Amino acid sequence: MDVDVVGKYLSTLPEDDDHPYRTGPWRPQTTEWDADDLTPTTGEIPTDLDGVYLRNTENPLHPALKFYHPFDGDGMVHVVGFRDGKAFYRNRFVQTDGLRAEGEAGGPLWPGLAEPVQLAKRDHGWGARTLMKDASSTDVTVHRGVALTSFYQCGDLYRVDPFTAQTLGKESWNGRYPQWGVSAHPKVDDATGELLFFNYSKQAPYMSYGVVDDNNDLVHRVDIPLPGPRLPHDMAFTRNYVILNDFPLFWDPELLKNDIHLPGFHRDMPSRFAVLPRRGGTADIRWFEADPTFVLHFTNAYEDGDEIVLDGFFEGDPTPVDSGSGNTWERAFRYLALDRLQTRLHRWRLNLITGTSTEEPLTDSITEFGMINAGYAGRDYRYAYAATGKPGWFLFDGLVKHDVKTGAEERYSFADGVYGSETAMAPRVGATAEDDGYLITLVTDMTDDSSSCLIFDAARMTDGPVCTLSLPERISSGTHSTWAPGSDLRQWRTAESAASAIRL
Repeated sequence: MDVDVVGKYLSTLPEDDDHPYRTGPWRPQTTEWDADDLTPTTGEIPTDLDGVYLRNTENPLHPALKFYHPFDGDGMVHVVGFRDGKAFYRNRFVQTDGLRAEGEAGGPLWPGLAEPVQLAKRDHGWGARTLMKDASSTDVTVHRGVALTSFYQCGDLYRVDPFTAQTLGKESWNGRYPQWGVSAHPKVDDATGELLFFNYSKQAPYMSYGVVDDNNDLVHRVDIPLPGPRLPHDMAFTRNYVILNDFPLFWDPELLKNDIHLPGFHRDMPSRFAVLPRRGGTADIRWFEADPTFVLHFTNAYEDGDEIVLDGFFEGDPTPVDSGSGNTWERAFRYLALDRLQTRLHRWRLNLITGTSTEEPLTDSITEFGMINAGYAGRDYRYAYAATGKPGWFLFDGLVKHDVKTGAEERYSFADGVYGSETAMAPRVGATAEDDGYLITLVTDMTDDSSSCLIFDAARMTDGPVCTLSLPERISSGTHSTWAPGSDLRQWRTAESAASAIRL
């Protein structure tokens, strides 16, 4: 493995830091690396694995103004690229306006999710709450061969080179980027080349939805009127429709009058799903009611006759009460632990003829952060690959392959002290089946202070990794990821090798 340090950043975090999401598996990095010709420690790199795996990570350089939330950290993108049986690794901070400003100031300037906006040291900011730092540390997707990083609430999308992880600047959509920004999970439809997104605000109509075409033009935007400010996090789409949501978990309206952002779950209110044609108008919206819950992430949606089938992770307890464990950190972050939220894969059916909905759990297993073969997004599908969580903590300790057709499940558990990331599905070159490909994830191993990239055969996940690649440094635990096949990356097609594609 050929390794170079290409950047080092100054951190002002305390040396005796005891915050569990800035230490241990979540210890942030301050170094940017280039590593070529990664050497397998077990197995061999598949020669029919072609493309790049990208993961976004919350990676703070500075402490909070008062109380750090795990979603507040600065964005860092990790890239592992594969071609011709070889692999490379890159990691870079996302060069947001907030990162640069705090670097110049030498400390924090904006409050995080668990802090009042009144603490802001600048009179401008980002996010649906306003006066937050646009960390761009939540999701990552690839549209038109360029990676886009996004923020937990609404903010700028940052364009990132999918080979080098270098920030290329903000997305502008040719001067039509929306004033409210874009929320965490814009969706790319591989079949049409379109990017679908939503955003939200404390201003009426409180939500909007838009379409960016394969020429990178914002070609459609429509208001989605809501009863008041809401906290949507994800969306779904089918061949012809988009599905947005209004869940009964939102900021307390009375406290919001005083600029206090305290979310509460209203168990006496239904969940609502908005269905509209992908290029439809406000008048085309149809609302469907369902049992009260909150859904952080959906896996997929598709059309089945007169019905839309929507799959996502139903939270049985969106606002867990204090368990009385006596552990300050467990109490503070109980709403991040999958077992406390009781997240289970769930199915809703929305009937476009009758206007009614039905729903059912797809499993008793507690999982979240589900990924699918992107070629089946918006289409009838069979498999979802999700994470299991360490009880009481926001850490992924294994994988589950859900068969949504039969209900069967396959499991793989990481070793004690090993924690993974959202696991992307990479179809092998010439794939002929939905699970004909590989599962890729990054893991942090606390037992030997190392990190690796694991590659599984998606059809034989329980056999364990077919290849393990060591990374130059133990990386911080992280969440969202994506896979971009080499056929979608323009430089990839013309370069003689993966290494030469990086340098183009």
